[in-house]
Amino acid sequence: MSTSFEKYQKRRLVSSYFSVVISIALVLFLLGMLGLLVLNTKKVADHFKEQIALTVYLKDNAKEVEIEQLKKSLAMADYTKSTTYVSKEEAAEAHSKEIGEDFMDFLGYNPLQNSIDVYMNADFVSGEQVDAIATDLISKNFVDEVVYDKPLIALLNENVKKISLWVLIASGVFTFIAVLLINSSIRLSVYSKRFIIKTMQMVGATKGFIRRPFIWQSVKLGIIGAIIALTGMAGALYYLNNSFPQLSLTSDVKLLAGLFIGVFALGVLITWLSTFFATSRFLNLKTDELYY
Repeated sequence: MSTSFEKYQKRRLVSSYFSVVISIALVLFLLGMLGLLVLNTKKVADHFKEQIALTVYLKDNAKEVEIEQLKKSLAMADYTKSTTYVSKEEAAEAHSKEIGEDFMDFLGYNPLQNSIDVYMNADFVSGEQVDAIATDLISKNFVDEVVYDKPLIALLNENVKKISLWVLIASGVFTFIAVLLINSSIRLSVYSKRFIIKTMQMVGATKGFIRRPFIWQSVKLGIIGAIIALTGMAGALYYLNNSFPQLSLTSDVKLLAGLFIGVFALGVLITWLSTFFATSRFLNLKTDELYY
């Protein structure tokens, strides 16, 4: 009979520990992924900004040497990430494929112009800076026109600011919720042992002596939960990096290491504090209050 009861108690204990570990792991995993999103918000925004092209259309009488000089000066400019020269013949071929017929057969000539697509570094993709770059380029006598999507740039910058703000707010709220959830799991675990705590206190054990095994046990559960969460984060990061290699999510090793260490430390710290305050609460209760 006693053996069956002991087995039952062990199963309950294992089940309790398992639920605490899973709760900690899930919360830390979600918190870590949110941290990864926060750290890469700028990188994602920069990626979209750098897809916007400023197109420089060249006059038909532009000399080859002038075009080459412009290409070199653009390639060396601080604001340039990359450039692509598109000849009028290449533009005509691409346009013909797009509309499904050769428009030059109908017109009898090629009305398109040679052009250079300039993809800028993200830091320079703002209305004022792009305007200044376009004004400088259009001042050259062999440049016919400079075209870019000004409304799109304004909309993109505005949305990036809004998204960054809401991501920070969501991070703060979710961190608070994460602390509450882990704290609740730990408190429930300690609550199931409240009579043991009071019995140890009644036989003369000090508060520090009573707290120590509970804190150490919770910290171990926190470490296990953090390891599971970090393993999940590593797997998710590997998948995302392979799916979106252009974002280079694993390029900043120090930043990622800091995030992983932060998640691990948070798991240990929250479990330590939660257990400390939970055991202190039951230590300060009177015996008859333990039943409520």
